[in-house]
Amino acid sequence: MTAPRFLSGPAARTNIADGFHPLKIIEVELCNPLPAIDDDGTYQRAWVLVRLLTEPIGACVVDIDPGGLTPDRLGEVLWRELGEALVSRFEAADLAAPPGLTGGGLGTLSESWPFLQRRGKAFRSAPSISVVICTYNRPDRLKACLKHMQRQHYPAFEVVVVDNNPHTDELRAHVASVGNPDFRYVVEPHVGLSRARNTGVAAATGDIVAFLDDDEEPDVFWLAGLAAGFAKGCDIGCVTGLILPARLDTAAQVLLEELGGHSKERGFNPTVFSAGGPQSPLYPRPPFGAGGNMAFRRETLAKIGRFDTALGAGTPARGAEDTLALTLVMLAGDKIAYEPAAFVWHHHYPDFAGLARQQHGYMVGLTAYYTALICRRPWVLIALMRLLPAAIRYLGISPSPAGPITTKMPPELTSGRIRGMLTGPAAYLRGIIRNATHRARHA
Repeated sequence: MTAPRFLSGPAARTNIADGFHPLKIIEVELCNPLPAIDDDGTYQRAWVLVRLLTEPIGACVVDIDPGGLTPDRLGEVLWRELGEALVSRFEAADLAAPPGLTGGGLGTLSESWPFLQRRGKAFRSAPSISVVICTYNRPDRLKACLKHMQRQHYPAFEVVVVDNNPHTDELRAHVASVGNPDFRYVVEPHVGLSRARNTGVAAATGDIVAFLDDDEEPDVFWLAGLAAGFAKGCDIGCVTGLILPARLDTAAQVLLEELGGHSKERGFNPTVFSAGGPQSPLYPRPPFGAGGNMAFRRETLAKIGRFDTALGAGTPARGAEDTLALTLVMLAGDKIAYEPAAFVWHHHYPDFAGLARQQHGYMVGLTAYYTALICRRPWVLIALMRLLPAAIRYLGISPSPAGPITTKMPPELTSGRIRGMLTGPAAYLRGIIRNATHRARHA
């Protein structure tokens, strides 16, 4: 199995009746001895990311037995949940798969392992990457994000911090204190994520422009994973990656993951999307990627134009500037490579109020996105009508492919999504009017 799975049934120690318990986030490298997981009284479950020679191959949720999990017991559980994905990696490498997984791990594997070879190829070409991080009034999150960017295992990159409508010079001083001339600070005085993204693109100098949210922490091989995606061909105009939970300490954070999180239906297998398949570019289900983890060739961004400033956070539409950009990449004839190895950790909202606002905003942005797309490409309306039944089935709140929902669903979450979809078109039009007023005022 290659997608996070929330276990249920008699063996599960946490459900609605028992009350909520947080989940411990753990990374496991299978080529090293497996860790023991202690039962410290705080966590009764663990969310485990499993890596093989640093490549993420899957994740699952496991119950922590009373007294903890020994390495051998952890190996047994991981093999049951992710053995199929592990075997497929060995078959792809034309090597005999292990019969199981013990606490000692798999030991040393050959440096000719295909995943490492692909990464090595990407390092040899190593296109220059500009990482644009747009931030608005969250200095603590931004500082943590920059610490992780300083640890990147990649030879040629710069970081452009775009401070959106700042009220102090705190972040300017912090970026200067990093002491790296490749970490630069710019200001976008007008509120709006799309405006900030466009300012970052204008300031960037790299062949590739990547976007990272200020509440995310990139894996040390994040940029290497993006470069490996672009190395698949000159027709790859965009690369996206996984967005994983940094913490699962509250019921709201766990519910978001049970609904699919920010990586719903993406899984851990690389995929290439184009206008010809494997799904329509007009039906932007999550497999295409999300704005918190995406990168574009500079010429592709020039081809599709700037981010739509009537979409995105800080506008009435509240989001979807990333979705429109991804769709336009495929409609322009380029491809999108989804690379799970290019992953980041995201800090979810800790409370249900924040989660409800987020889900409402996603739905406003979704129908605003379709409105923007029809305004740009009126011919897509006919194709959208054919996709409507599948879209309605997909958008209903239901258990994610990761497994059953064990966290109680707040009623405002469902009602907020429905209201959001109904208000999206008008929200986009208000954004257009606001932009026109803004231009007239400055003219």
